[in-house]
Amino acid sequence: MSTPQWHSLSQFIAMDGYGRYIWGAYGVTLLCMVVEPLMAAHRRRQAWQSAQEVDATEQEEY
Repeated sequence: MSTPQWHSLSQFIAMDGYGRYIWGAYGVTLLCMVVEPLMAAHRRRQAWQSAQEVDATEQEEY
């Protein structure tokens, strides 16, 4: 098995013709790793607000 040897940055980015797929996969993975925690935090805030609204409604009933 030979190890890849790149002699320039453009060869490294091209990855012997597979660069588009490799860097695309890295990009999609990075996007998921950034978006998922943001979405989880948003859902948590919504759940917290909903629970506070329910609690306030129950306090008004008594």
